[in-house]
Amino acid sequence: MNKLRIGFLSTANIGRQNWKAIHSSDNCVVAAVASRDLEKGRRFIAENQQAAQFASPPVPLASYEALLAAKDVDAVYIPLPTGLRKEWVVRAAEAGKHVVCEKPCATSAADLQEMISACKKKRVQFMDGVMFMHNPRLARIREILDDGRSIGPIRHMASTFSFLGSGNFSRDNIRVDGRLEPAGCLGDLGWYCIRFMLWAMKWQLPREVAGRTLTQSEAVPGRPPVPMEFIADLIFDGNVSMHFYCSFVATYRQWVNLGGEKGWLHLPDFVHPFDSYEPSFVVNRSEIRVTDPGGAKCPPGADPTVQSHSLAQDTRLFRNFANQIFSGTLNDDWPMWALKTQQVMDACFDSARKGTAVKIAESLIR
Repeated sequence: MNKLRIGFLSTANIGRQNWKAIHSSDNCVVAAVASRDLEKGRRFIAENQQAAQFASPPVPLASYEALLAAKDVDAVYIPLPTGLRKEWVVRAAEAGKHVVCEKPCATSAADLQEMISACKKKRVQFMDGVMFMHNPRLARIREILDDGRSIGPIRHMASTFSFLGSGNFSRDNIRVDGRLEPAGCLGDLGWYCIRFMLWAMKWQLPREVAGRTLTQSEAVPGRPPVPMEFIADLIFDGNVSMHFYCSFVATYRQWVNLGGEKGWLHLPDFVHPFDSYEPSFVVNRSEIRVTDPGGAKCPPGADPTVQSHSLAQDTRLFRNFANQIFSGTLNDDWPMWALKTQQVMDACFDSARKGTAVKIAESLIR
């Protein structure tokens, strides 16, 4: 097997970008698409084949169960609503399928622990879909953070990830349906802020967190409200502090600013790089651009903001996923990253509900 055969478990719109990323990976293919509506699955395949054509068109399947039973599918991509992910990640693991799971991965850290344990038991790989973790820019930032001169010990970090939901977003979008996406903007956007902070701190958990829901979605019968605008403060040992804001009601922003004892670092585009070929960041007023080791650059006339080309972080995610599986070993870091992110997110949400700062228990971290 020289290409990983991935099945899409649902026709969620986010899968359209990942279809292109898989197509550009050179070591993966989309082998099948499962939908409760077979005709919808066929349309999804036809539309995406026009944008990025696989030599052998993916097979449309009329049920998720059929996808998990398919012998020509090695891994599944699961973009189902958060409230449904646990069941299907566990079932995928039991069927021997490797898993790429969208974020937030679960409705609680306890559920995510069960999901990860199921994958580990069946010797299948679990990874969440945070694309920036696979951007080579992070390795260069780590060098800067660790050199002891440019930034020095971290003292404070701040981050914002927001976009303005348009039209009837606050009533109709799945992101505000508390039955399926109970964490609202905290899960959809805050997950990224938390992930970057934990990565910067080398996966050290904060000592305590204080979260607050500033605004929530409109109350609709049978649909619990969710955070539309959320802030949180994280305190680590040594009184290192971090603050983030996430929102569905503010203009599009996606920045991180990190301050140390000797200097500072700023990313204006930490989730989706403005230049997907040569992502950059600023250290003490100097811009640092991260170029491809092979010398590849943005083709003349191409839009550098477009994702899913061979050098883009979403493509690297699937390429790295396939290479890990081909190696015959499991990457234990990937599920650990997801679990720690989930645990901090849960604590932030718990703090907002209680109206007080909360401590983070480490009992779920194995």
